[in-house]
Amino acid sequence: TYAEAARRFLRAERPELNLRVVNMGVSGNTTRDLLARFENDVVALRPDVLVVMIGANDVWRRFDSPARPETAVPLKEYRDNLREIADRSPARDLLFLSPFMVEPDRNEPMRACMDECGKAMAAVADAANAHFLDVQAVFDDLLSHVHSASIAWDRIHPDHAGHYAIARAVATRLLG
Repeated sequence: TYAEAARRFLRAERPELNLRVVNMGVSGNTTRDLLARFENDVVALRPDVLVVMIGANDVWRRFDSPARPETAVPLKEYRDNLREIADRSPARDLLFLSPFMVEPDRNEPMRACMDECGKAMAAVADAANAHFLDVQAVFDDLLSHVHSASIAWDRIHPDHAGHYAIARAVATRLLG
């Protein structure tokens, strides 16, 4: 995962920091799910830095479960959930990572929704005095050189190179 790759990258680049990286991400979770477990999985750990990558499943549920619309997280609720995450965060530094789709066509409906969520996240980060990393831009740069299938077979779940690209961007952002 990008979290493990970031841990390795940070450990190699700045071993003197003796950083502890804990990945509490749960595959398939939406912002609703994250909020439900936020106290136990985040607040209880009292992190100094909190990195939050959330939103792809909020969007994906709009497309992969059309017969179950209650599983989708509309944009307004997504934005409200991000605000609550920012408000409840115990960390001195909060870094939001945008949702992304490994898809070059910005007009593709799911990619367009990911982009909307990324803009909402950037606005919430700005209002909360948090940091924001546009992961979609990281993938857009890669996609200018390679086909999406070479990074993510389903355009959502990146391979090792995709996770490394995210990790490098996160580590660079955290280290300044």
